[in-house]
Amino acid sequence: MIDIALLTNPWFLITIVVGLSMAWAIGANDAANSMSTAVGARAITPKQAVLIAAVLEFTGAYFFGKSVTETIRKGIIDPSMISEPNVLIYGSIAALLAATLWLLIATKFGLPVSTTHSIIGGIVGYGIVYAGFGIVNWGKMTQVVLSWFLSPVFGAIMAYVVFRTIRKSILMSKDPIKSAKRYAPVWIGLAFVVIGTMFYIKTLHGKDIITALKYGVLAGFSAFLISFFLLRNHVLTKDPYLAVEGIFKKVQVLTSCYVALSHGANDVANAIGPVAAVYAVATMGLAGMKVPVPKWILAMGGLGIAVGVATWGYKVMETVGKRITELTNTRGFSIDFAAATTVLIASRLGMPISTTHTVVGAVIGVGLARGVKAINKNVVRDIIISWFITVPIAAIISAIIFKILMFMG
Repeated sequence: MIDIALLTNPWFLITIVVGLSMAWAIGANDAANSMSTAVGARAITPKQAVLIAAVLEFTGAYFFGKSVTETIRKGIIDPSMISEPNVLIYGSIAALLAATLWLLIATKFGLPVSTTHSIIGGIVGYGIVYAGFGIVNWGKMTQVVLSWFLSPVFGAIMAYVVFRTIRKSILMSKDPIKSAKRYAPVWIGLAFVVIGTMFYIKTLHGKDIITALKYGVLAGFSAFLISFFLLRNHVLTKDPYLAVEGIFKKVQVLTSCYVALSHGANDVANAIGPVAAVYAVATMGLAGMKVPVPKWILAMGGLGIAVGVATWGYKVMETVGKRITELTNTRGFSIDFAAATTVLIASRLGMPISTTHTVVGAVIGVGLARGVKAINKNVVRDIIISWFITVPIAAIISAIIFKILMFMG
């Protein structure tokens, strides 16, 4: 239930509006994470992608969004150095506005940037203005910088290996259809092992790795059996390559749906984390590191993301799905499989990985598997530059907004 008294608090109302704007910007930019490869490979149309992503992003945010959200995103600044409730309110608004503005600029030019890094930049900006460089957890910031390199490199290597293996074992075999019936169920099963494991860890927010693997193995074995029997009894088209692409087309839609659901569950925190912080201040005084998040705030974040996907999601989707390299269904499957596997392994090892950067790296890796000429190097250059300037630009904008709010307050 919404506390009616909160609706008379102007700062809380402002934070809700800004939080909604941030959620909208997340949907507009991060839609590419889940649907770009499926659209680029023509597994689904852009309109279908927008509808599917909007529904699943909202579902993930509302039903699986974390019930407890970090108010100081990922421990990037020391909350013990913030002694005034108003600082947290002004800072949250400044960070959200800065991240939203940067995401809007990036989306306008079709650039896929990390929404997590955007909000981190915003938090760092107001933190430094308020308490100096000592408030920043520089160890965490080092991890953020490392992710700029680790995410795309690991994603590219994994996608390169997966696509080369699929091409050699199926597409370049003497009988691609026979090879597809033999090997495709194995790849589909492996993909669902990863999806099942990640569903438990990333969507249900489970901690037990043994339970996670049980989810994964059950999903993978089921997918293997179903695909094996369906393909064995199915008469494929005479064109061997169209037949193979048709097999992976269906799987790619399923993997894209999972990524959209998982994204809603996880990245909604980037929009509602600061809102939850202001909610805590408005209801309980100065917030601690963690505060309970009411369902209506999760719903607000999910709705904002869904609207962002539906209204502007096509811009970045087009860059990742079409402008970096030409995609087919086997290439799209390789990208989804590689990105999901990289994020899962990195999460387990505690390595700093950005899903956005990993997906883009995987797209580049699949392109490189066909030769350097298959990559649009100008687009890749622009994307990489946008990654490096995300944190500094968001920090500068946030610092300026925070100073203005403090002056007004």
